[in-house]
Amino acid sequence: MGVTSFTQEFACPVPPARMFKALILDAHNLIPKLMPQAIKSVDVIQGDGGAGSIKQINFAEGSHFKYVKHRIDTLDTENFLCKYTLIEGDVLMDKLESIAYEVKFETAADGGCVCKMTSEYHTAGDSDIKEEEIKSGKERAMGMYKAIEAYLVGNPDAYA
Repeated sequence: MGVTSFTQEFACPVPPARMFKALILDAHNLIPKLMPQAIKSVDVIQGDGGAGSIKQINFAEGSHFKYVKHRIDTLDTENFLCKYTLIEGDVLMDKLESIAYEVKFETAADGGCVCKMTSEYHTAGDSDIKEEEIKSGKERAMGMYKAIEAYLVGNPDAYA
């Protein structure tokens, strides 16, 4: 088993507390409403949504994937930090055992935030994962971030 890591960072005009609440704490409600063409539902299948909980994302009809399950490993609401691991689903393609993520929202000088994300791809056996294979997943994740950002900018009282 090998591990391939990627780090990315982007600026957002929304304060970190609002982004964290919308994207991390209430994602199971908000994302299917904002992106019904991509996400059918997000279900908490074990736990209360905090650390140790398992959520299942069910993708919309016509998607390349059916579902993915992820476990919340750390949920730090004071520091706007979430660590979670994709543990099951066709998103892992037979090449990956898991994908571990760390997402942190930090306050930016302009009142918005900087989102820092680290992802670790844990390959299965001798499998090799190429950056091109990861690129589409990263693009889908950025699409979700941008959809939530646009919603929060357009609805300044939401998650205030």
